[in-house]
Amino acid sequence: MKKIGLTGGIGSGKTTVAHILEAMSYPVYYSDLRSKELCDGDPRIQSQLISLFGPKAYEDGKLNRTFLSERIFSNPEFRLKVNEIIHPIVRKDFEYWASAQKSELIFNEAAILFETGAYKQFDAVILVCAPLSQRIERVMLRDLCEKTSVEQRIQSQWTDEKKRSLTNYCIENNGIQPILIQIEELLMKLDS
Repeated sequence: MKKIGLTGGIGSGKTTVAHILEAMSYPVYYSDLRSKELCDGDPRIQSQLISLFGPKAYEDGKLNRTFLSERIFSNPEFRLKVNEIIHPIVRKDFEYWASAQKSELIFNEAAILFETGAYKQFDAVILVCAPLSQRIERVMLRDLCEKTSVEQRIQSQWTDEKKRSLTNYCIENNGIQPILIQIEELLMKLDS
């Protein structure tokens, strides 16, 4: 079994690629979605986040995402601490999930594989890239938010150029090159 990381900056289209892979019957672990579930339900994460940010970190037993995002996007030190709390638990959860899969290729969709160093744990990593203007527009439409909010989130992630230097596989989601053809070509390379 090969474990393949699937990543890309916010608005790049990595989740779209993940959905296509899933439709092709490949197992996909959605790290960001699972992280949200674990933040709400894992007592280890809850106690550490409350210890770090105080009782406002949770409301009615659920993570106060607005409160937390205001803290971490304006303070890189807080962002690092939150990643140190959450990511090891998500990594263990992925390994448990992976052990139950039967496919020769399994995928882990995650926004910050490079930033956390988790990319080193995969047999290969696919980076989904898109022009910055398209990424901003997609996120504004998806999240119904302001351009400055999207730009702030983008600035908290590594640039595509920095990520490209660490992977051999790229999918260009620029509206010009068909995504499906790129995915099929990559699958042939990964299957060999």
